[in-house]
Amino acid sequence: MTPHLSPAVRAVRVLAFSAGAVCVMLLSGCASASPDSPASPAFGDVRPAPPAAEVITQGTVLDTGGAAELCLGAIAESYPPQCSGIPLSNWTWEGIDGYESAGDVTWGAYAVQGTYDGSQFTVSTPPIMLALYDPMMLDDPTGGRTGEGDEATLSRAFDEVATVMGEDFLSAYTENGWLWVDVVWDDGTWQDAVDAEYGEGVVIVRSAMRTTEA
Repeated sequence: MTPHLSPAVRAVRVLAFSAGAVCVMLLSGCASASPDSPASPAFGDVRPAPPAAEVITQGTVLDTGGAAELCLGAIAESYPPQCSGIPLSNWTWEGIDGYESAGDVTWGAYAVQGTYDGSQFTVSTPPIMLALYDPMMLDDPTGGRTGEGDEATLSRAFDEVATVMGEDFLSAYTENGWLWVDVVWDDGTWQDAVDAEYGEGVVIVRSAMRTTEA
């Protein structure tokens, strides 16, 4: 036989049950957010390690008063040209052709090989004028597929990659459902990061530097 309960007692029991349910939900939520739970690194927290082997790349060498730098991105169309690049060490103009000078500025376009430590490029072999350089043809990273990026995702990625990648970023453009992003160096770290952030089939990262190892 069910005991008769007054309205006041029934109300207390309902409140107690509700409070208990809320406590369970809160505890469950706290458990899922445990600081011991593993978490994937945020997009902005990743950086590729410098290449362990020698690399080769193509760009403009700009030498201002003896301080040479390798520009892999945009070049200002002035005379002499202007750019912001990677400091070059072990660079010399002796024995090479294809450069111009104006005042204390000397510049030319070359394929350059050497080591890169993440902030400085050290030249190891004589550069090759780009007019004479015949690089190896690279495979199409899309495999001939149309990208899966919708307008909103491509727009968001376009707006974010330059800020997140910082000095590694060179340029970006959209084409055929893809966002193509050019960076100074990538060993696959940046590609994995954008795949995790925007989904696979949306962004293609291309490295300006490529290792010389087969």
